[in-house]
Formats: sequence, C-alpha cells, structure tokens
Amino acid sequence: MQPTDQLKTPIWTKSFNINFLTNFLVYLSMYLLIVIVASYTVDVYHASTSIAGLVTGLFIIGSLIGRFATGKYVNQLGPKKTLLIGLGFLLITQLCYFVEGSLAFLMFTRLINGIATGVTTTATGTIAAYVTPPERKSEGISMFSLSLVIGTAVGPFCGLFLSNLYPIEVLFGLCLACGIVSFVTSFFIKVEFDTTSKEDDKEDKQPAKKGFSLSHFIAKEAVPVAILMVLSGLTYSSILSFIKDYAQEINLVTISSYFFIFYAISSLVTRPLAGRMMDEYNENVVAYPSFICLILTYVCLYFTSSSWLLVVAGLLLGAGYGTISSIMQAVAIKVSPPEKYGVATSTYFIGLDLGLGIGPYLLGFLINVMSYAQLYGLMAIVALFTTVLYFLLHGRKAKQYEVE
Repeated sequence: MQPTDQLKTPIWTKSFNINFLTNFLVYLSMYLLIVIVASYTVDVYHASTSIAGLVTGLFIIGSLIGRFATGKYVNQLGPKKTLLIGLGFLLITQLCYFVEGSLAFLMFTRLINGIATGVTTTATGTIAAYVTPPERKSEGISMFSLSLVIGTAVGPFCGLFLSNLYPIEVLFGLCLACGIVSFVTSFFIKVEFDTTSKEDDKEDKQPAKKGFSLSHFIAKEAVPVAILMVLSGLTYSSILSFIKDYAQEINLVTISSYFFIFYAISSLVTRPLAGRMMDEYNENVVAYPSFICLILTYVCLYFTSSSWLLVVAGLLLGAGYGTISSIMQAVAIKVSPPEKYGVATSTYFIGLDLGLGIGPYLLGFLINVMSYAQLYGLMAIVALFTTVLYFLLHGRKAKQYEVE
C-alpha cells in the first residue's frame, strides 16, 4: 500500500477544478442573497415577516423540484449537458431579479431561481463522482464539497457586508457575474459518461412499470443517507436562522459575524483528512467523531456566554456538520451503482434541502415557547438521536460496502 501512494491518480484535474469553481460560484450566489432577501422583501414591498420568510423558503422548494427532475434525466442527458442547461436557466432567473415588478413576481423569481440552482448543483455533484478516481472517491467527494462550504461561509458574510455599503442591485450583478463565469468555464469540463441509457435497458428487462415510478427520482440505496441529512440539516437550520438573534440576546454580535468563517476554517482542515481516512478505512472512523462534534456544537451554544465559547462552537460545527455533509454525500455514492450516481446525488440533496427548508418553519414555532439557548439544547438531543439513527441505518453495515 505504501509505495503506491506516490502513484495515486490525481484528484485536482482540470475538469475537477472547473467543476469545483462552478459549484462554489453557484452556492456563493445562493448565499449572497439568502441572507438579505427577507429584509429586501420587507423594505421594498412592505411585506410581513411571515411573507418575507415565505419568499426565502420558496427558493428551497424550487431547489427540491429541480433536484427531483434532475435525478431522473441526468442519466439520459449526461451530467455535463444537464449542467449547461441548468446554468443557462440560472442566468435567465438571475436576470429576473433586475425586473422591478410585484411581490408575486419576486416570489416567482425565487422559485425558478431555486429550480435552476437545484438542477445545477445536482449536476455538479454527479460530475464530481465521475471525474474523481474510483480508488479516491471519498477523498475526492470531500474535497469537492469544500466548494459548498466556502460558498456557504463567504456568501452570507459578503452578502451582509455588501448590503450595508451598496444597493441590492450590486449583489444581483455579482450573482449574474458568477453565473456567466460558471457557464463559460463549464464548457471545458470533460466527463466520460455513456448516455445510451443502460439503466433504462435494465428497467426494460424487469416487469414494466408504466407511468410514474419513484425509483426514477429517488435512489433507494441513498434513502437512509437522505433521512440522516434531513435531521442534520434541521439542526443546522437552527444556526442559519437564529444565530444572529441569539448573539444579539447575549451581546456577542461582533464575534458572531465571524462565526461562519470559523466554521469554514475548520471544514477546510478536517474535510480532506476525513475523505482520506474514509478511503483507507471506512466512513465510521469519521462519522462517529463528526457526530460527537455536532452534539458538542449545540452544547456549547446552549452554555454560550462568552466570545471564546462561540468561536469553539463555530469550529466544532465545521468538524461536525461540515464533515457529516461531505461524508454522507460520499456514502450516497458509495452504496449506489455507477448508473445511479445522478439519482443518488439528487436523493442526498433532497434530504439536505428538506432539513434546511422545513427547519426554520418548524423551529419558528418552538421559539415562541422556549429560549434560543433551550432550542440549541434541543438540537443537541436531535443530533444525539441522529447519531444513533446513523448506526442503525448504515453504521453497523458499513464494512460490507467496504468489502464490495
């Protein structure tokens, strides 16, 4: 094993790099707007906070629609063609933000922008699985998912910072520029992919199922992963939605603005190591410590009364949720046959989007009956439950996939 380390097939190829950049720019655009669109809706359209929340949430609904559709058709069109179609659609939706219309038109724009983002990011995730060397699949997926982490950390920070200095049209223009760069560079991605629909041939040999079939949109092998991501995404949404308000309550506003930067730094350190360990051993070696870090994140937030504890929580979140989200995507690919990589990637993201989408709505009710600290205490319990569920759904069977 040792001598062959020098001969490992490289991960950071031209196609991998371009795909990484594309995914980063798409998520950067998403998170640039997601933190300011609610206040924009209230200020410009004089909408209520509940309507503003709906405008924000419509993006996630659109993303789910996009992922469902892409999961089925990515194998028929090929991931690169799907990516280019998604990016072209994304450019059109980003132009819609410049149109001064009604609140209804803004809601429509958020919905179709979410659909385009869902299509695009499902395609980039599928491409990552194909352009990564098979023997370094987990490490490659972990490396690729850093593009999401950096986008989700830099996006909110830049969105809030720029919105205080410039009109929102500047942010719309920045998102459009990201879309243009992504669209142009993605033409240079090379993916070895057979679009002769072998999957369809297999299905034709089985008893024919006319009409709608859930298997066209969901990979049953990746469903346990999707369930785990619903719960993990739910806990993470409590931070996305309420960390700013919680920081104001405990007088830690200044340090809280850097919370996601610490999250990103931690993820940048832990993800490459996690992927390498997963390839050499199995996912359990990484998953259980990551879940422990996730639990400790919410324990720290529950007891937070000083800046250093909030910093520790951000670092733990990167090592916990940041690592979990990457290894779960790798697991979804690992347990699925190659012809289902597209549907498996879609299934993973559907679970993640569901957790992030329904989280703010459900947790919003809990905030009416408990404090922010109590909410994060509850999230620690949910994270503990998710750890046990991981063992039951996948952890105890991880070695059998290693053998295969």
